[in-house]
Amino acid sequence: MRINLSVCKNPVVALLSGLLLGTFVVLGIRFATYAPEHTHYHANFAVYINGQREAFKDPKYYQEVAICSSGRGITVPEARAHLHDADNSAIHVHDHAVTWGQFFNNIGWNIGSDFIQNADGTIYRADDANKLHIFINNQDYTDLTNLSNTVIKDKDRLLVSYGSQDDATLLKEAKAVSSSAAKYNASKDPAACASAETVTVKERLRHLF
Repeated sequence: MRINLSVCKNPVVALLSGLLLGTFVVLGIRFATYAPEHTHYHANFAVYINGQREAFKDPKYYQEVAICSSGRGITVPEARAHLHDADNSAIHVHDHAVTWGQFFNNIGWNIGSDFIQNADGTIYRADDANKLHIFINNQDYTDLTNLSNTVIKDKDRLLVSYGSQDDATLLKEAKAVSSSAAKYNASKDPAACASAETVTVKERLRHLF
């Protein structure tokens, strides 16, 4: 067997060649496997109007695969925060700093400091007999926060209750808000908004180092 003595006699060249080859292998793996990080977490909510819980039955409230595979990704407002799978309590959040006001707008509702408006355009405004009660994680924020500008946080549980309910009823409504956000955090997004984003060659090259 013949040994290439020229390589053995020049260990510096051999070392540099090995380092260069290893670098190309590592960069090739990083290029092929790069996937951008995306915000993806969940929260829960419930809306009561004069003691009746809103069911959000209409299919128009729910965003499915089509909106996320449209090629525009989270640039579509509805893709930033929405409902899925006819689950009327679990909010899917796919972007930073999404507010409750933005979420309600995405499902065709509107909410302010003293009113809530449903998708049919009916406005329920606070007056002497009725209030717009806001509970977040069982804490009463009525008159303490502008919900429209409040950011949705991971595993938040929101109650919006309009009417003249007493404290005991409000607390019961707040406790009835689902806690399914943690379950959704641990499962695959049904619309795969994050994976629908196309990763360009330029993006892959930019994230090599």
